[in-house]
Amino acid sequence: MYGMEAPAVISLSILIFLLLHLSFPMQVVNSYDPVDKLAVKCGYSGNIIHNPDRRNWVGDIDSKLFSTIETQHAQASFTTTTPTSPPSVDVVPYGTVRIFRSQFTYSFPLTDGGPKFVRLHFYPTTYDNFDIYDSLFSVTAGNFTLLKDFNASLWLRYGEDTVSKEYLINVGAGQRLNLTFVPSTKKHQDAYAFINGIEVVSMPSFLYYSDLNSTDDDQSNDGIHSVGYDNSPPYQLELSRALETLYRVNVAGGTIPPELDTGMFRNWESDEDRYLLEHHPLSESNGFGLHLNLKNNTIPDYTAPESLYLTARSYGMNATQNYNVTWLFDVDSNFRYMVRLHFCEFEPEIRYYGDRTFQIFIAEAMAEDKADVIGWSGGNLIPVHRDYTVFMSDQRKFSNKVTLSIKLQRLPNQRETNFHSVILNGIEIFKISDDSQNLAGPNPDPVPSQPKLLVYPSSKSSKKTIIVAFIAVVVSILVLASIIGLILFSRRRRSSSFKKGNTKKEGSSSLPSHLCRYFTIAEIRAATNNFDDVFIIGVGGFGNVYKGYIDDGVTPVAIKRLRPGSQQGINEFLNEIEMLSQLRHLHLVSLIGYCNDGVEMILVYDFMQRGTLREYLYGSDNPPLTWKQRLQILLGAARGLHYLHAGAKHNIIHRDVKSTNILLDDKWVAKVSDFGLSKVGPTGSSQTHVSTVVKGSLGYLDPEYYKRQRLTLKSDVYSFGVVLLEVLCARPPLLRNVDKRKASLVDWVRKISDEGKLDQTVEIFLKGSITRECLKWYGQLALSCLRDDGNERPSMSDVVGALEFAMQLAESEGDNNFGGAQDKEKGEDRPLLIPQFTSDEGSGVVFTSDESGTRDSRVTTASGSSEERAMLSAVVFSEIGDPTAR
Repeated sequence: MYGMEAPAVISLSILIFLLLHLSFPMQVVNSYDPVDKLAVKCGYSGNIIHNPDRRNWVGDIDSKLFSTIETQHAQASFTTTTPTSPPSVDVVPYGTVRIFRSQFTYSFPLTDGGPKFVRLHFYPTTYDNFDIYDSLFSVTAGNFTLLKDFNASLWLRYGEDTVSKEYLINVGAGQRLNLTFVPSTKKHQDAYAFINGIEVVSMPSFLYYSDLNSTDDDQSNDGIHSVGYDNSPPYQLELSRALETLYRVNVAGGTIPPELDTGMFRNWESDEDRYLLEHHPLSESNGFGLHLNLKNNTIPDYTAPESLYLTARSYGMNATQNYNVTWLFDVDSNFRYMVRLHFCEFEPEIRYYGDRTFQIFIAEAMAEDKADVIGWSGGNLIPVHRDYTVFMSDQRKFSNKVTLSIKLQRLPNQRETNFHSVILNGIEIFKISDDSQNLAGPNPDPVPSQPKLLVYPSSKSSKKTIIVAFIAVVVSILVLASIIGLILFSRRRRSSSFKKGNTKKEGSSSLPSHLCRYFTIAEIRAATNNFDDVFIIGVGGFGNVYKGYIDDGVTPVAIKRLRPGSQQGINEFLNEIEMLSQLRHLHLVSLIGYCNDGVEMILVYDFMQRGTLREYLYGSDNPPLTWKQRLQILLGAARGLHYLHAGAKHNIIHRDVKSTNILLDDKWVAKVSDFGLSKVGPTGSSQTHVSTVVKGSLGYLDPEYYKRQRLTLKSDVYSFGVVLLEVLCARPPLLRNVDKRKASLVDWVRKISDEGKLDQTVEIFLKGSITRECLKWYGQLALSCLRDDGNERPSMSDVVGALEFAMQLAESEGDNNFGGAQDKEKGEDRPLLIPQFTSDEGSGVVFTSDESGTRDSRVTTASGSSEERAMLSAVVFSEIGDPTAR
């Protein structure tokens, strides 16, 4: 730095110090030195030092540290190098591989008995002539089944190229650890197994397992709390069980790589992009520059890295919103799981018992009603962890996985804590082997057989390849000519078929081929493995819905196969293609294409990962949605319907609005689906309705449409009003075998509302999470949508504005109990402004007192645009009062 002036030198030095300090702010404490720490690079000969952890990886070719066992008179295993790989794939251990066509065992003699980390590393790609899709095998460790019919390529996620599996297995003193790989040839004749790397690392005996013989007074000796079973005895995690590490997460912090662990080479992920349901900027806090009080530590200092305990998620000291801090994790059903939550209070304001107390829910069940980290640890900067077990029952609908949620919630009564907040520093989730000593679960969503990947030939076979390629080109030209002829013939035939089936439809009979992709029946069969039942994700009167994969298995889609033979089916099929191919909106399910081949009528849509709204309300084991989630979903669906009514070229009446036709993608975005019954609405200024035969779903039908066969835009509004009640009450529109007064959801809610007891209709899960004002506003909106006279119902534009306001009420600070003390202090009988809708087109909305019914001329505005609705909401807020003061 010669030639630089002193202040510049000092500034640069400070900058470098700060950068280093922020990048590596914590001391790395390798407080545990494993007795066994073997790392194997499979398919390699010799040793190699891996940076940055400086570990010595040994090759499995002629190694003296362990032995291998192969079945005699069978196809021998072989080793090879990995084909050209992206920079993200480390050469250690993924640069080489061992491939097995028959049973193969690695046998490790260990220095000491006790529990071990066993890590398996896979880089799924095409090796030589071995297709990636043919890789299918099982792995056992002694009597434990770790993997069964495993295909590593199906486990790639978040754009990663490699897959690692970590297990915790106890090995008795003097015993060997045997890892056996068995290709699943009974399921697939070309199946093979492979492995790139293996680790075997010792751990402290009771880092995760229960110490049944200890007399120390700590949580592990008392057993583990079983969430959801309050009266059951504590669960003892015995050494006879094996575990699989599913998630190890550094909350609110970055990734902690193996070399920065406490000596056991564990990897800690960041939570934000993968598992955190919703990110709130104020929720992140850190203790950079601080160090843990290890002298008074209540847990061993090797439990987790120091940096884990000095980042956390909370509300922040100045939070004004009330929300749940939630993480979602995919796990296998029908297994028990151990959940370890890591805590450490490092905020200087939190020093005493009762300073911060909160609730913890795991898998939607109460785990802690008053969690107090200082009470557990004994002081500030002292880490602590709490362990829980939960059994996940079979809740599968659209995936082979179920969702395990971890939710932190502020205490309902903020007077019970000095700081109305929550905190969590780290998460670990382990699958526990079942009674048959099995840990294996299904692969993620099965994919159909895919076209073979191109395999690059070796130099020895180049001449043969040239000859084969020449023959292939000639054959391809002949085949291509035949295909072109078939396509031309098929198009003529298809066009004729469509015109014939469309003679009774209004408008043009031509299909929008420029907007809608045509699939051959061969493509559809390949996408669904010839309509294999394993891919069925839905069944209805129209036929089956399959999950499939198109574009060489890259794109997941929903494939609706209509039952052949009915003229009505043809009409609905054509109607949906013509409607959806011209509509594009965030909250409408997108039609990708169709197939019409002989009797086959098939529609291909975007795949909605989370299924239907109804499945999160009742009739399934899915965890219930929060009130804010429900409002967000309803708002999305309302915006989709508003687009149909006012945003498309012609206003369109959906005619089958119901909770099963509101689908949810992987980010919980709602999309309206199923346009088979949709109709173009009134076109002329003098036209108020469309006369048509009544169609729709019982329980959702507009009574005016049902009685007079007059279909209007407000018919959709009525149906959406029923959905609003479904979401609030979590029950179907119609129930049999119940009291007649409760058989109809609409009639029951109307009656209860007239008695002033609307809160009695709310699903029990939502009790205490809806403010009094939000419930009143929402109830009045729903009932206004359900008025018998369609002219008195709001438009979908008005509904969107009202739901936006309900969201503001839900997000504002307030008492979360019906009729709480704060409501009474403010005046329990104060009138609440509710909507009175007058225009059939929704051109204006007037708010009045719900008691007098007289119009308040102070609030009159057009409600078409989002800006105007925001202005309206602002005025209404001023009428209700300052939302932050409630």
